[in-house]
Amino acid sequence: MSKLAGSGCKTMVSAEERALLPDIERSIIKKYRKPIWSKFIKAIKDFNLISDGDKIAVAISGGKDSTLMAKLFQELQRHGNNNFELQFIVMDPGYHEDIKKLLISNCEYLKIPIHLFESNIFKIVDDIAQDYPCYMCAKMRRGALYSQARELGCNKLALGHHFNDVVETTLLNMFYAGCFKTMLPKLKSSHFQGLELIRPLYYVEEKYIENFTQESGIWPLNCACMVAAEKTGNKRYEIKDLIQELKKKYKNIDKLIMKATQNVNMDCILGWQKEGKKYSYLDYYDEE
Repeated sequence: MSKLAGSGCKTMVSAEERALLPDIERSIIKKYRKPIWSKFIKAIKDFNLISDGDKIAVAISGGKDSTLMAKLFQELQRHGNNNFELQFIVMDPGYHEDIKKLLISNCEYLKIPIHLFESNIFKIVDDIAQDYPCYMCAKMRRGALYSQARELGCNKLALGHHFNDVVETTLLNMFYAGCFKTMLPKLKSSHFQGLELIRPLYYVEEKYIENFTQESGIWPLNCACMVAAEKTGNKRYEIKDLIQELKKKYKNIDKLIMKATQNVNMDCILGWQKEGKKYSYLDYYDEE
């Protein structure tokens, strides 16, 4: 059975622990057709994430989500009708050598042809944002991935955020930022003209990704951060725990939160923002 790998993880997976690659690929289409494959296809269709002629940079961190996303894209090329190209990009932000070997080993076993590049982000973040490194790290990683995607001539960058990430982000913004804002399935880059970010795992629940990963015998990386490895108290984990507690009483609370992000009644909110400008319902009150 696989586990999530951190800075002290095993560096290799034994042949006995791993499923055969054809079985792994077949399980995506067969066993996990409803919870993973169909949800992947639904997001692509619902949000028009892929068009003919696209060249997509699929960002692989080595974690369970992005590794599965890479295999889903390969299966889509194999079974789908879309005429698009793929570049599998892997950034090394300063991983421990064993972590880097594990990442490469997983991709080689899964026959994912990766383009590996270095960024040294861990060291930079440690120098400039030691107290709160995660936000800065995520921002710099995104910029580095956009840059690499553009260098490779891609017009889209695919990230492995899933259903639970969307729900958790929505609550994080409500509880800690005081705004109703969620994670979008696609958006145009404001700093890299002509590049679009897409999230094809938008409907896929994390528990199915975990099940798939464990049954496949893959040892995915966790965060593997060399800067925040000793830090605790991450707000996202607090939200994860809160949602699990709420689900004990309200079984579909996570699905209802997701539905709320797609069902905002603009006639019944006090205010909103559009393109950086704030509006109040009072601005339109006398027009009714």
